[in-house]
Amino acid sequence: LISGPGCPVCVTTQREIDAFIELSKVDDVVITTFGDLMRVPGTKSSLQKERADGRDIRMVYSTFDALEIARKNPGKKVVFLGVGFETTAPTIAASVCSARQLSINNYYIYSAHKLVPPALDALMSMDDTRIDGVILPGHVSLVIGTNAYRPFFDRHRIPCVVAGFEPADLLRAISMLVVQQEFDSPKLENAYPRAVTPDGNRKAKEIMHEVFKPVDASWRGIGTILQSGLEIKNEF
Repeated sequence: LISGPGCPVCVTTQREIDAFIELSKVDDVVITTFGDLMRVPGTKSSLQKERADGRDIRMVYSTFDALEIARKNPGKKVVFLGVGFETTAPTIAASVCSARQLSINNYYIYSAHKLVPPALDALMSMDDTRIDGVILPGHVSLVIGTNAYRPFFDRHRIPCVVAGFEPADLLRAISMLVVQQEFDSPKLENAYPRAVTPDGNRKAKEIMHEVFKPVDASWRGIGTILQSGLEIKNEF
């Protein structure tokens, strides 16, 4: 079993990490972020080090915590660092919509989101790629649904199974991949049906697409992947 491309923080580029750190140095800016970004080293510093040096960097548990900070501090520019896959993008999009509805004009998103299906395509298109099957991520699949992988599967005809997180879920997914491989019958299957459906969470996808549009994005360790990131639409 080979892990990859990696967690959202793992594939965030050095340039983006450095940009986060530089933003924290701007007057009247409050940086809000999930905790997993705090200790990631930039070229010369980290968010944790900058906070220790007096920058206003606050760890939050949801985007709506960041939105509340913006509401309570109208004289500050509150920036939420949007790092994540399709799992977190809808919640961030929802906070942007709420900011508009509540006329909170000092709330900002730095969008460094990544999309999983384009990354799978990029991996399979690399020279000398030898992958027998793909365990598809349960948390992402819960949002986008198994049908989102259909174009990837149809192009590459490689065994694909959505897996959950419990040991039994993973073992079931591996077993299904082995059967597909042994009988040379590649399929797109779901070993996590209690959470993942063919169409995923339609409401989450709708709000994500309402606020964001796909753009080319750079991945640490991989490079630029076409249409693999999310950018906030001009109207927001």
